[in-house]
Amino acid sequence: MLAVRDNRDRAAFARLFAHFAPRVKGMLMRSGMGAAAAEDVVQDVMLAVWHKAHQFDPARAQVSGWVYRIARNRQVDLARKAGRPLPEEVETETPPEADPGAILGLAQEAGELRAALARLTPDQREVISRAYLGDLTHGEIREETGLPLGTIKSRIRLGLERLRHELKDLRRE
Repeated sequence: MLAVRDNRDRAAFARLFAHFAPRVKGMLMRSGMGAAAAEDVVQDVMLAVWHKAHQFDPARAQVSGWVYRIARNRQVDLARKAGRPLPEEVETETPPEADPGAILGLAQEAGELRAALARLTPDQREVISRAYLGDLTHGEIREETGLPLGTIKSRIRLGLERLRHELKDLRRE
């Protein structure tokens, strides 16, 4: 966010957009907004983030809180304009306090996940990366790769089964 604010960095904004757009859309849809309307609001919100980046102050708010507040305000504006009752406040993610042990554990888990992903076949790793890291639907993966839908689903299923097996000791309850 600071690169967007200070340098108008388009690549940083693209990463910001990729991270927040699906989360804001989910928040809007959980509060009762339809998918198409949520998409429109997401576009408005992210455009506002770009234009109002100079107003972002990390001392006053985290990036996520700032973006979600813009989204909430836009949602309230639309509800008022349409004469509908205001949507209920939806709980957003609140990051836990920084616990050094938890941070170290998370870093170790991430390393194990990266290693397990590296052990997948290249075909499985590609579709899993597109689906879960790229937030693409199976149809979007089909359009990008030209693979049949059944092949995509099979590769994801087999890859996830292998990941589950390799990471089963990671989370002991």
